Amino acid sequence: MNSSKFDIVVYGATGFTGQLVAEYLAEHYKGDGSLKWAMAGRSKDKLAAVRDAIGAAADTPLIVADAADPASVKAMVEQTKSVIAGVGPYQLYGSDLVATCAATGTDYLDYCGEPIWMRQMIDAHEAQAKASGARVMFSCGFDSLPFELGAFFVQTEAKRVLGVPASRVKGRVRDMRGTLSGGTAASAKATFDAVAKDLSLISILNDPFALTPGFSGVRQPRGNKPVYEEDLQSWAAPFMMALINTRNVHRSNMLMGFPYGREFVYDEMVLTGPGDQGEANAKLVMAANNEKTGPNARKPGEGPSKEERENGLYDLLYVAIAPDGGQVRASVKGDRDPYGSTSKMISECAICLLRDAPDVPAGIWTPGAAMQHKLIKRLVDHAGLTFTVEQ
Repeated sequence: MNSSKFDIVVYGATGFTGQLVAEYLAEHYKGDGSLKWAMAGRSKDKLAAVRDAIGAAADTPLIVADAADPASVKAMVEQTKSVIAGVGPYQLYGSDLVATCAATGTDYLDYCGEPIWMRQMIDAHEAQAKASGARVMFSCGFDSLPFELGAFFVQTEAKRVLGVPASRVKGRVRDMRGTLSGGTAASAKATFDAVAKDLSLISILNDPFALTPGFSGVRQPRGNKPVYEEDLQSWAAPFMMALINTRNVHRSNMLMGFPYGREFVYDEMVLTGPGDQGEANAKLVMAANNEKTGPNARKPGEGPSKEERENGLYDLLYVAIAPDGGQVRASVKGDRDPYGSTSKMISECAICLLRDAPDVPAGIWTPGAAMQHKLIKRLVDHAGLTFTVEQ
């Protein structure tokens, strides 16, 4: 790990979610003299304007760094122990940063939901990260932390109650209130554009084990059409984020040494209710998924208002099913919309890595596999998440 003058640099602090991350650190760690952090981006004037708008201290360090100028990125990285990367789409603007962090032993965290790019980065840089001491962690926000930790939490309970981990876990969205930012829409568009240019990428995009190089498990549910689930007494619709979350859960299982087993089955869907109305709602969810990244989507830099973020929430159900049919259920809930929650989660991931789990080995990790119960505790204590065993 770098022994540098900053603990954390928020790169892309003038972007929509990057600004929320900087605001969170400014508000919640302003009296913590032991946490040294800085804001980075392409324009010093814009950084200064954001610093003032979010109420950060006037002496908050500002670093000019541009993805189009690798020397500036390297200079930024060499000043810090860790980088929170908020410059997306990552497949367009993040590759040099990951390479630089892997080469210099600097920790890297992002809130990426781009599985093709993530697999490319794993293939290209995992060996170098392990050699340099860097801990690289993708998907430290709503993509995919609550889902990865939800699977981990319910499996811990399944092992306690049932005596064995569950061979099957269902992740189900019971409630989620919030809208997409322009950056998320842009990342989805960039992925679709990349696939259109190189059709060989489709196999990575469609592979549930795209993020577990060298391992392919058993057949997984496709989750691509509405179904009625008898055990939950509800219709379930496809969940647009399952494409990234399921991949991260399988990678987490692999990184921890397969505690869920090598034949583990995991999927995610949205619960829409019983009866005819539940079925109709499921079809509406499918239609809405197709519209969220279309031509009317928000532009990069745009996102839900402060009121929308603070009035948002999510409620995720996890059902662990043992081979003999025994079940354990648990929930993960967040007190903000996905963006308000992401800014808190990724900040606390970085601080957990620095303070609570400094001995995490080098390599490319999922945050839940790397920090496990220590991260759950920090998210409960500081980031508005709750983890509950349900009867």
